[in-house]
Amino acid sequence: MTEIQSAVLVFILLLASTGLGAIVRPLLPEEHKAQETVQLVQLLVGMLVTFAALVLGLLTASAKTIFDTTNNDMRSYATSIIELDRAMRDYGADLDHARELLRSYTAGALASTWPNEPHPLGEYPNVEPSKDTDSLANNTLGAILSKAQREVRLLRPHDDYHRQLAAEAAARFEQLIALRWKLVEEAHGSISYPFDRILVGWLLIIFLCFGLIAPRNALSLVTIMLGALSIASAVLVILDLDTPFTGPIMVGSQPMRDALAYQSR
Repeated sequence: MTEIQSAVLVFILLLASTGLGAIVRPLLPEEHKAQETVQLVQLLVGMLVTFAALVLGLLTASAKTIFDTTNNDMRSYATSIIELDRAMRDYGADLDHARELLRSYTAGALASTWPNEPHPLGEYPNVEPSKDTDSLANNTLGAILSKAQREVRLLRPHDDYHRQLAAEAAARFEQLIALRWKLVEEAHGSISYPFDRILVGWLLIIFLCFGLIAPRNALSLVTIMLGALSIASAVLVILDLDTPFTGPIMVGSQPMRDALAYQSR
């Protein structure tokens, strides 16, 4: 289920919960509609609203932190690609094929991770974008990186200068691989779905109480709908920020495009 579908489902469930409360209200005995009972319900709703607002705020802050961390890691990843390409370029013609493999990897990762943006020019593997995780984890792209890394490891430098460059390229490759897997893990998100369901349960109880105590007029209906829409949009933002490579809010592709532009010089 996508982030938008989850938010729409929450919106529908909240309205359905309110409708259930409105249906049950006329069926209650008169003693259940006394002022003391209404005040108790209002007190309970106020407590639940406070808890839900606190949890939503914490989840939003946590998801925003994850998104910002992934965005910074993507910039570091693109920088590592540029530095690795520079080291291989300085080494000479022996690493021209490895550089071409690295460029092909960058272009393929760019096209598959951001499929709705303009695709880069040149030849690169046609990797289908993944709906569940970051396309950087694709086996085809991983094989290209491994092949380029193997060529660096098989170098036979003939002087101290080239030995230093070969060691630098090997170290930068290790750093690049580590950053790649870090991004892959960050793409999975960190929000616990059982906890999400508990939060939605709280919200359903709150809107059920709204249906029980709200007056039956157009203004109340519009207010409840706007509240449900606000909650659903908050859920959308939280889920979208928690998955940085899917949904309307995504990590920007510009760092990878800058890296590809540098490799194509």
